[in-house]
Amino acid sequence: MVGALGWVLLGSSLFDARSVQVVGTKELPADLVRTVAAVPLGTPMLRLDTKAIERRVAAVRRVASVQVHCSMDGTVQVAVTERTPVAVVHRGSGVHLIDATGTDYATVPTGPPGLPELQVPRVGPRDATTAAALTVLTAMPGWLRVQVRSVAATSAADVELRLDNGRAGTAREVRWGDAGQGDRKAAVLGPLLTQPGKIYDVSSPALPTIA
Repeated sequence: MVGALGWVLLGSSLFDARSVQVVGTKELPADLVRTVAAVPLGTPMLRLDTKAIERRVAAVRRVASVQVHCSMDGTVQVAVTERTPVAVVHRGSGVHLIDATGTDYATVPTGPPGLPELQVPRVGPRDATTAAALTVLTAMPGWLRVQVRSVAATSAADVELRLDNGRAGTAREVRWGDAGQGDRKAAVLGPLLTQPGKIYDVSSPALPTIA
């Protein structure tokens, strides 16, 4: 019986991989994912190297994560989570999309509306300055994020925000400092922005200033 079961699972075509289903894609064409996944159809499900399939798909720049699931009906499901842009970088002839990890994963002619520009010396997921700027950006409350036109930093300790023009029609700058105490800084900044000014410094939230 054990031998017969093993033959059914590994030797017969009853439980072979017959089709590939791609789910979760938005910008990525499903056919591209199928091609990259390179699932060997006709292989018994128990012999499929699902980790290898995941590694191949994860190498696509737009892919944030991927999971492969096998069904006994012969369907191999490739579930993809695409990267989501939180900022853009203007470089060369295109607009680079940057996700929350600091990964530059795509270049497009024009950036999605409403995304702020990231201005740091070197963009990268292992760059401390990039990490600080994006931590500030993604952790701030929505009411503030919609006003941010750019987030800049030359080090992890001097993040600055440039906001859209206020009621007076003048550009506004927020000196945020490092990525710490984000909730407190945002809470302090809210009332400050109701006051006239060009530079709002909340890098030390206990001693905020307006200039």
